[in-house]
Amino acid sequence: MAIVSKYSTEQVEQLLNDVLKVVDNHNVTTDLALMVLGNATTCLINQRVAPEQRKKLSEGFAKALQSSIDEK
Repeated sequence: MAIVSKYSTEQVEQLLNDVLKVVDNHNVTTDLALMVLGNATTCLINQRVAPEQRKKLSEGFAKALQSSIDEK
């Protein structure tokens, strides 16, 4: 079943492109980029999500990440 987002494809793609441009402009290794993006994710969850919702949100995020990885 497809997931319906409250955000437009254009909005998501523009933000993603902006974030990836910053990573590219800094010419960092993949492991450093992933570490920084992971830390940013942690900060967003800790600062913007109610404490009682953080565990469930982070578990859902981890599942979504794992299911989106291309293993080919």
